[in-house]
Parts: sequence; C-alpha cells; structure tokens
Amino acid sequence: MTEGTARDDGETIGLFEPLMVSEGSPKRGALNDLALDLATASARFSSRLPLSIADALADLIRSMNCYYSNLIEGHNTHPIDIERALDDDYSTDPEKRDLQLEAKAHITVQRWIDEGGLDGGPTSPETLREIHRRFCELLPPDLLFVEMPSTGEKIPVVPGELRTRDVEVGRHVAISPGALPRFLDRLHGAYRHAGRIEAILAAACAHHRLLWVHPFLDGNGRVARLMSYAMLRDALDTKGLWSVARGLARAEAEYKRHLAACDHPRRGDRDGRGTLSEGALADFAEFFLKSCIDQVTFMEGLMQPDRLRDRILIWAEEEMRAGSLPAKSDTVLRAVLMQGSVSRADVVSLLGLSERSARRVTASLLEIGALQSTSTRAPLQLAFPARLAGRWMPGLFPDSPR
Repeated sequence: MTEGTARDDGETIGLFEPLMVSEGSPKRGALNDLALDLATASARFSSRLPLSIADALADLIRSMNCYYSNLIEGHNTHPIDIERALDDDYSTDPEKRDLQLEAKAHITVQRWIDEGGLDGGPTSPETLREIHRRFCELLPPDLLFVEMPSTGEKIPVVPGELRTRDVEVGRHVAISPGALPRFLDRLHGAYRHAGRIEAILAAACAHHRLLWVHPFLDGNGRVARLMSYAMLRDALDTKGLWSVARGLARAEAEYKRHLAACDHPRRGDRDGRGTLSEGALADFAEFFLKSCIDQVTFMEGLMQPDRLRDRILIWAEEEMRAGSLPAKSDTVLRAVLMQGSVSRADVVSLLGLSERSARRVTASLLEIGALQSTSTRAPLQLAFPARLAGRWMPGLFPDSPR
C-alpha cells in the first residue's frame, strides 16, 4: 500500500487539541515565567563564551545530545565510541558497529540543522520527513526494520516515508495512516507563527503532540527530540551549546510518565477545552522547561572560565609529568584559553624555544586532541574531544564506555 492510498478513518484534528497551553490556563503564567527564565539563562551563557570556544563546544554537544537521545531509545553508544565513528574507526563487533553508525547518523542530522538546513521551519511536514530521511538513510540495514509484536513480522522502515500501517504505543492507539497529512499540517499551523515566549513553550508542546501523531513507523522519538532542539535553537539562538536531551535522559522515567499522561483525555470542565488533557500538557511543559534550565545552568557551571582553565591546566601538568605531553604544553594551552586562539608563529616566541621544538609541542597537543586547527598554517584553537571530557567537563557523560 502506498502512502497515497493509506487507510483514512476520518479522524478530526480536534482529537489532539489543545496544541498549546491556553492563556486562560491557571498554569500558563508560571510557564511564561519559566520560558523567560530559560531565555535569560541561555542568552547569558552563550554571551559569555568566546566564539572559538563556543564552536569547539558545539561539536562536543552534538555527541552528548546523540548519546543521551539514543540512551532514551535503549541504545548505549558512549561519546568516545561516537568520536571514533566520526573518524571512521568502527568496532569489529557488528552490533557495536551498527550503534556507532546510528550515532554518526544522528550527529550528521544535527550538524545539518546547526548549519541552517531547515528551510521550512522545524515543524513543517517536509522538514520532519527530511529529518527522518536523513537519519534513516544512514542507518545500517539491521536497524531499519520494526518487528510487529503480535506476529513477529519484520517491517522495513523507509527513510522519510510516513507510515502506512496502524501502530499502538503503550496504551495509545495512533491515528490511521491516511489521517497523518492533515494532522501534521495542523501541527505546523499551530506552531509556525508563535511569538518568542510561545515559541519556547511550543518546543515542549510540539514534542508530545508529534509523538501522539506518530507519523513514522520507527524513529519518532529521535525526530521529536531533534525537532524540539531545532525549535529551541531558533527561539533562543542557543548556538548548539546545550541540549535538553541530557535532562530528559537523566529523568527518563519521569519523561516517559509525562508523555503517557499527555495521551489522556480531558479531565472535566476545568481541564481546558480540547479533547486531550490541558493540565497534563502543562505539567509536561513545566518538566520540559525546567529540564532545559537545568541543562543551561549545568553547562554554565562547567564552562566558567577560571574553573575550566584550572581543570585543563591541572590535566596538562599531569600529562607532562607522565611524559604524554612535552614540557611547556601548559603554556600554549593557557594562552589559547586566555586569547581564544594562538598563531603558530606566536608559539615560538611564547615558549622561547626553537621553531622545531615549538612544533613538537603543538604537534603533541594536536595529536592528543587538546587543540585543533583547520590547516597547517591556521591558528591553534581549543578542542573538546570526548575522551578528555571526563577530566575537563566532569559530569557531561560517563567517563568511559560501559
């Protein structure tokens, strides 16, 4: 059966209303305050980071976001293994290799989002299908099917294609496949012209409502989290420096409990005017926004200049004592941390060494991953490799693969 002939049971779009917590809700004022708090915290954090450090951090955050988003799906691929996959260094174990490829696909899609790939807005049906397509077309064959629990039949997942079958998620029976286009159009129409505060709140509300629609046979959770990431990136200009995925994964049971509660019907006359519970949607939005604020606060604490500098320089001293880095490596790192970048010519005068000896210091820092450079002549900038994150940014994710 093709998408155009998928069965349509004629469901009305009112089935997943309300799409936003209304102004008349007793919880709306508190949600507006949380949205404003999040906007303030996010702007403060991004404004305090030098551009060179922000760019390097964004690369690591993609790996972090991927790790936690996949963890919610029950797939544990540590950022160190993700980093290896980005360098085309794959495990010989087929299952682990498949998960590395999955993680690489996730990061590729997020980088596309970060580089301005969303032409139609994060909630447009075309964008959602493109996110799904870009993610799924990079997956290995073993991850591109769904096994039907009732029959054991393995159904292939077609990248970017809306489902043509009925699905049931927990106790929620999703709408008929033929109804998907009009529900997705309504979803986009409800969120596309939101004002700034509403746009922040919409990232939470749209997250559940997309999962309720369940447009794809598989991959809906990842698409929803990438959509919400993109919505927050647009509304707050986050620059990709933090992600809600870590907060959701660290409170996974609560996250899934809220999502299930949002599937429930309206609970009486004081629970909004839609078919679904407005109170449950408001509670999820509160949880979602508090998770965002918590992640901004966490990242801001990790990136405080003095503390970050101390952690990196203590690490460098230990590496020099162990013989893993040459003497005076910490001097180069200190200069990069203070200035944002250092030219290779300046390293020679900075260290008071011969050009050959100075090159040995910079080569060691580049090889170990502490510094990066776009070419052999370009300035040296700080890098945030996953394998050093446990020392430089404790708590970002587990120190080593489990």
